[in-house]
This record gives sequence, structure tokens and C-alpha cells, in this order.
Amino acid sequence: MAHHSNAGSVTEALKNFDSLPESANVRAPVVAALFGVSVATVWRKAKDGKLPAPRRISDRVTVWNVGELRASLNATV
Repeated sequence: MAHHSNAGSVTEALKNFDSLPESANVRAPVVAALFGVSVATVWRKAKDGKLPAPRRISDRVTVWNVGELRASLNATV
């Protein structure tokens, strides 16, 4: 299985995060970058209720809602 780097897409998503609609979704690496934590910590915090719950949109894709992430970011500031 090939490993695909998503650093470019994470950078782009972070750059454009403020312009994304509230209904948009992002994946775990973007959430990790937003909160300054590792992807493993994102999953742990979501499980513990310290981050919004993710949504599974297919067997292999789980996403977080941008509006919920913004609310969580604002609550931690």
C-alpha cells in the first residue's frame, strides 16, 4: 500500500478554513493542524467528548463538520 502525503491539502485547507461554509467537512489531519495536536490526539479528544464528534461518510472516510469545529475553537479561546 502506498503512503500518500497530504501535507499540501492540509496546508490548503488551513489557508482556506475561514472561507469554508459551516456545512463543509474536513478530515482528521486538518483537525489536528487546527488544534495543534497529533491525529491520534484528535481521535482521543473526540472519543472523550473534548472535540466535536466525527461523522463517517463511507467505510474509509470520517470527517468533522467545519461549523462544529469553529464553535469548539471559539470555546477554547
